[in-house]
Amino acid sequence: ASVPDELIEAGRMDGAGEARIFATIALRLMSPALVTMFLFQFVTVWTNYLLPVLMLADDRLQPVTVGIVGWQAQRGIGSAVPYNVVITAALVSVIPLVLLFLCLQRHWRSGLVAGSLK
Repeated sequence: ASVPDELIEAGRMDGAGEARIFATIALRLMSPALVTMFLFQFVTVWTNYLLPVLMLADDRLQPVTVGIVGWQAQRGIGSAVPYNVVITAALVSVIPLVLLFLCLQRHWRSGLVAGSLK
């Protein structure tokens, strides 16, 4: 519904089938929205804490966020885990998110002019 009818009709006039119109026209116009949804979902999964704590019994399968909270809890008990290790782990856990945002940034910029139609 977000693809203009004029573009779909132009594709049909050029002899493209429905699958080709979808693949070459609609997906390119929807790529900024798809990238945004992917990034939101990735951030949600990457920073998920409650579900892995409740569902995963094996410590080797726990995500980074659970490990950081575990280190913070050990630090409160009087363990030898210094505060700067916890902060560094939090910084390192954010690096993949930043890299993903930087790599997929070009899709947002291309989406600004993708719908330019007279």
